[in-house]
Amino acid sequence: MSETKTTRAAGSDLVPVKFSRLTRRGVLLGLSASQLACLATGGITLVGAFYAGGGMLIAYTAPVWVLAIVLTWVPIAGRPIVEWIPVTAWWLWRTTGGQLIYRRRIVAPRPVGTLALPGDAARLREYRDPETGAGMIHDPHQARLTVVCQVTHPAFVLLDPAEQARRVTSWGRVLATVCRSGRIATLQVLERTLPDSGTGLAEWWAEHGTADESWASTIYSELIDRAGPAGERHASTISLSLDMKTSARQIRTAGGGLKGAAAVLRQEMSTLNAALRSADLAPSGWLSPGQVAVALRSAYDPAIAATLERHGEIGQSLATAGPVAVNESWGGLRTDTGFHAVLWVSEWPRSKVYPGFLAPVLLSTGLQRSLSLIYTPLRTDQAARDIRKKKVEHISDAAQRRRIGQIEDAAQTAELDDVLQQEADLTAGHGVLRVTGLIAVSASTREELDAAVAKIEQAAIQASCETRKLVGQQAVAFTAAALPLCRTL
Repeated sequence: MSETKTTRAAGSDLVPVKFSRLTRRGVLLGLSASQLACLATGGITLVGAFYAGGGMLIAYTAPVWVLAIVLTWVPIAGRPIVEWIPVTAWWLWRTTGGQLIYRRRIVAPRPVGTLALPGDAARLREYRDPETGAGMIHDPHQARLTVVCQVTHPAFVLLDPAEQARRVTSWGRVLATVCRSGRIATLQVLERTLPDSGTGLAEWWAEHGTADESWASTIYSELIDRAGPAGERHASTISLSLDMKTSARQIRTAGGGLKGAAAVLRQEMSTLNAALRSADLAPSGWLSPGQVAVALRSAYDPAIAATLERHGEIGQSLATAGPVAVNESWGGLRTDTGFHAVLWVSEWPRSKVYPGFLAPVLLSTGLQRSLSLIYTPLRTDQAARDIRKKKVEHISDAAQRRRIGQIEDAAQTAELDDVLQQEADLTAGHGVLRVTGLIAVSASTREELDAAVAKIEQAAIQASCETRKLVGQQAVAFTAAALPLCRTL
């Protein structure tokens, strides 16, 4: 997870931007709570053996304190072994409980209004807003109400630098609007590639072409028939999630319940819609329950996406939008007709980059992937408290390191500089957001999936980003990365 801020560009020049580093500071001297607990266990064992007699007793207890040292400091895939224990334990518990396999019960009816999704997403409920017709997704456990907007926009990389700078500034205002509200739990930007059904080319030819049965007309029609379904298209959505706990007073004023929550969410929808238009983004309207169902079905069943687009009346029910079968493994996920893997953007560019730095990932061709940017806005008071806490911890850790003679490294200094910069930006009136980047890669076979993951990892390197495959939690990560429902890890 990283943090960024909404900025204002100076003049018309395209200025580079910078993300703060992923915080790796622990509770004490860079050690996390689990590392301290493990190290304390080993230390108590060693000291107890020393005072109880030493000699052979220290040797007898060696497996305990040596294991504690190994668990504390020996890393696996960039993380200490002790931090893998909760992930492994949770995975083993789910394995013994049969939670890695999902099969939809076709005969047994589902409760009205529920979504046919596996895992913890099964608790989601459908609510249709009577005024806008938008399909709202209610999470009763987290008390959130989510709505999805389809957005169209020109290719950012093809714009001139002055226009890019203006659009970056406008997008910063959109994020600042989300921060100031205080009622938004999450904003999700989802950009995904889908197999093109060829309907766009066919409609253009039907409108502008001349079907006179000439040689040129025949060849052109055959080319459209073959090339259209073989292509791919990009679809962008912005999902908005209302925090019903924070907005409890406004919801009661609007009538209470889901009806009142929908009224409050409509206010946020109107504000976001105006902000998007001012940023030269073209919102195509809030998705209806049927359109949300198509998006969910296309994510779990990639082979049917083109068919659903050609036949608009098929797959328009949220009750049947979920997968029929799901098999989760340690490092992947298999659904109806697809194999999936989710990557986490563990490190954003450490140096300054221009706003189009994700172009290598977004413009990767020949594969199906979904890039999800999950923004969690922080209220000004909450962000100020968090920054003050980080600053105090950094200063106290630095003082402790000086006492014991430990050298201050560049990474710790850079993290403190990021905290001080965030404090200055917050004082200047900017908003603070926590950004999580997830990439879901899909393919029809496991071999194709491995090749696609390697291609995305190489594209991320070109974008100055570091990615890591999320293991032991692929199912919940897929719902956050590939579904426009503002799900979080």
